[in-house]
This record gives sequence, C-alpha cells and structure tokens, in this order.
Amino acid sequence: MNIAILILAAGSSTRMGTTKQLLKLGDSTLLGQVINNCSQTNADSLSVVLGSESDKIKSELPSSTHIIINPDYRDGLSTSIKSGVNALQKKDAICVVLGDQPLVDVAYLNEMIAKSKTYPNQIIASTYGRRNGVPAIFPKKYYQKLQSLSDDKGAKRLLNNELEQVIVMDKPVDLFDVDTPLDYILISKNKLES
Repeated sequence: MNIAILILAAGSSTRMGTTKQLLKLGDSTLLGQVINNCSQTNADSLSVVLGSESDKIKSELPSSTHIIINPDYRDGLSTSIKSGVNALQKKDAICVVLGDQPLVDVAYLNEMIAKSKTYPNQIIASTYGRRNGVPAIFPKKYYQKLQSLSDDKGAKRLLNNELEQVIVMDKPVDLFDVDTPLDYILISKNKLES
C-alpha cells in the first residue's frame, strides 16, 4: 500500500500577520519542523502544498521537497486538499497533515500509517475531543469526495459524517496549531524547554 503524506501550507497567515511557515522554531522553521517529522515516517512519499508567498517559502525548503502549487489558496483549505489529491491520484492513500502543527510526532504518524494498512478502505482520523480532524488518512475511494470539497472547512464534514467509515486514533498527540503571535510565543517556549 502506497501512502503519501500531503502537508498543507498554502495559507496567507492573516492571523499571524507574517509568513508563519518561515517563523523560526528551534534550528528550523515552523514548516521545516513539520516536514522533518513527516520525512522520518514510514510514508512512501511527501509533498507540500504552497500558495501564498510560495517562491519565498520554496527557497527555504530542501531542494528535494516535492512542491504542489495551489493557485486558488485564497479560496480556502479545501482548494489545497484538491490540489494535493489531483497531484497524487496514483497513491493508494493520502495522509493530510497541517503545516502549522509541529508537535505531531513521527511515532503518531507511523501509528496512523500502520492502522491505515490494517484498515485500507477506512479513513483514519485524529480526535479533537468531540470532533474528528487532521492529521487524517484518506484511502483512494475517497479522492472523488475530497475533490468535491468547497470552502475553508477542509475535510471536516467528511471526517465527521456518521455515514463514513472513520477510525479515530486513540493515541495521545499534541495537535496544537500555530495561528496567532501568542500561539507562536507558546510553541517557541515549548520548543526551547523540550
């Protein structure tokens, strides 16, 4: 089973007020940390969706990074998922990861990948308490539904639809995402102390 990781990092960071993908985090950047974590997993490939400031961000990434450009990034998260699915049609499953969740670790992603191989026709999702979200792995049979998504809700409706076969991860993980200057202060402090 060929599983691709798709990191969504096309947003314009309006709440942050600066290009958050390039904010320093330890010896790397926010996006660099996510790429580093994902590149150490058992996934078969890794791609990053860029949109806003794509040339600037691309220049800071390793040259080997597979980049997918989303020209419609202003229309919301769903367009980044669609861009990724369009580019990764040949993969058996896609693991969608957010480019602003640097604390999602390798062990967690590997457990998701292992679970996906055990249940290859089901969605594997993370839990945010009462709702499911990403990181999440979508098998090929869901690609058409992912391509019909709209707005800035991403795959939330699909992940929380009782009619879909969704397996929720029971392993603890820190799903903290960095959206505001305060978030960045908190994550920087956490990173320095760890």
